[in-house]
Amino acid sequence: MVQEQGVGNRVPQGSVLGPALFNIFVSDLDEGVESTLFKFADDTKMWGDVGALEGCNRLQADLDRLQRWADENRMGFNTDKCKVLHMGRKNRHHTYRLGNSPLASTETEKDLGVVIDSTMNMGRQCGDAVKKANRTLSCIHRCISSRSREVILPLYAALVRPQLEYCVQFWAPHFKRDVDDMERVQRRATRMIRGQQGRPYEERLRDLNLFSLHKRRLRGDLVACYKLVRGDQQVLGESLFPRALPGVTRNNGHKLAEGRFRLDIRRRYFTVRAARAWNRLPGEVVQAPSLGIFKRKLDGHLAGVI
Repeated sequence: MVQEQGVGNRVPQGSVLGPALFNIFVSDLDEGVESTLFKFADDTKMWGDVGALEGCNRLQADLDRLQRWADENRMGFNTDKCKVLHMGRKNRHHTYRLGNSPLASTETEKDLGVVIDSTMNMGRQCGDAVKKANRTLSCIHRCISSRSREVILPLYAALVRPQLEYCVQFWAPHFKRDVDDMERVQRRATRMIRGQQGRPYEERLRDLNLFSLHKRRLRGDLVACYKLVRGDQQVLGESLFPRALPGVTRNNGHKLAEGRFRLDIRRRYFTVRAARAWNRLPGEVVQAPSLGIFKRKLDGHLAGVI
């Protein structure tokens, strides 16, 4: 005989309904919150402009609202895991609290697999990606005896390269040393293939029908830009990519406005670098009627670009 046990007010972990029920439970978490709040399952993030004292007070008031919500719903925040990431030169580095507990500050934070630095320097993220990719590549080298392109290339494309390109539109490397470190992984992978040792890297890429990682990042930027400017995400693209003034449409007829920025890191943002690359594309590529045709024409254009 099986004796039934009461579950009470808990949801068994690993259940199909668990995530849906939790999302329903926290659906009113952001009511009355003035700062920007992002909920991803049980991971909550909130941010706002704190250049002035009013911004600090507003953010603290929103934290107090979250604490009141937790008290009313008998659900506490784990303050040991709550961190404050101060960003920007005008940040006042105010000390915030959640309930009666002050929140510790941090210089880096990992968000959905991407390491974010307080100075927006993506060097640590690049280093972590290169280390993971090199470890995977070493494992392939030790465990796979075959060195044929039919074996090594699919393994590299499926297991190694995704670690170098995960969410790369956000954290694309800014400095030459990071670019070289990432490219060195693919150089090593192509040398593993039988018959490619001793040949220049560019020749190996042509023979294996590969783009350099730098060119793949450029391709990814332009594909994302096409979706936002001419594809199925134009509503979002209108807020990210303002169009150039009428009459400034030479080259492709769909030029985007390019801003001017004093900080070099600002010029590396996706919306800035993608707009600059998009404006340099020929009209026959930009005016492709579909994403598939755009990709084919773009690959043909990039094949002749260094």
